[in-house]
Amino acid sequence: MIYRIPTLISFLGIGLFVAGSALAQTQSQPMMPAQPATPAQPATPAQPAQPAQPMQSTPSTQDMSSASLSSGGGKSATYSTAQGQVTINSTMGQGPTTASPPSFEQLSGGTKFITKDQANAYPPLANDFLFVAGANGTRISKAQYEHWLKNLN
Repeated sequence: MIYRIPTLISFLGIGLFVAGSALAQTQSQPMMPAQPATPAQPATPAQPAQPAQPMQSTPSTQDMSSASLSSGGGKSATYSTAQGQVTINSTMGQGPTTASPPSFEQLSGGTKFITKDQANAYPPLANDFLFVAGANGTRISKAQYEHWLKNLN
């Protein structure tokens, strides 16, 4: 009978935990709009610096309706602040290109292996160094490099 009490308490605790988790996941919460960003305005010698004005904590529904997609695939949103309207434009940056990787001989410096320091000359290889090096993990052979190049693009 003595050993049943801790077991019973453990099952009760686990049951309450699982029930609480399930209850928390089923409750829906309203989505809050993102906080508007404020551009930093440096003080110029011609006009004295003004103390920072507090901004609205959340944009109004009128401000949110001005969010749109631009022709470049990015997004643009306009917010009203105490200093005037702020427009925020966002776009995706260009990904790195891997058009012409260097030859094995160029990276290895004429040796039979590429070390970690030598791989740093070509950033995509430096990022994948441990993966390409395999179990060894300290150097890349010519066969490993050629296999990696085949799967690169």
